[in-house]
Amino acid sequence: MKTFIAWSVVAFLPLTGNAQNLDLTGLPAALAEKVTMARKTCANFENGKLALEWGAVTRTDLDGDGHPDWVIDESAYACSTAASLFCGTGGCISHFLVDDTVSSFLNQGWTVLTFGQHRILLTDEHGSKCGGVGPTPCFFARTWDPEKNEWRTAK
Repeated sequence: MKTFIAWSVVAFLPLTGNAQNLDLTGLPAALAEKVTMARKTCANFENGKLALEWGAVTRTDLDGDGHPDWVIDESAYACSTAASLFCGTGGCISHFLVDDTVSSFLNQGWTVLTFGQHRILLTDEHGSKCGGVGPTPCFFARTWDPEKNEWRTAK
């Protein structure tokens, strides 16, 4: 039991110090541009160096076609000269690439669920988006519409 607890604690330790420069050669151009802009932003702040921590790039099926799509999560960006350059109290931006469309959402976390035949992108968002304040629970559920090339959500 003690071993399980120890590994559980290790699993939730912050990734600070684990920043690395991932090989992004296979990254689609639309998302590579997001990383390039982040590198420039970091460099413009006291000549910082951008590193991408584990989890910065994710492949998951967002639209339910059986093929993995791409996600860049700015919560895993690490600028050497600024601790919170890419995230704030509202969260961090995640960029979701489906087909040739990049959609960017400010969020405090995200996951993809299967509901019937549909894939659902569920984002945890700042409470002000739901008429509350920061800690007010607020979630948005989106599904990809392949005919319109856009995310659908209830308003």
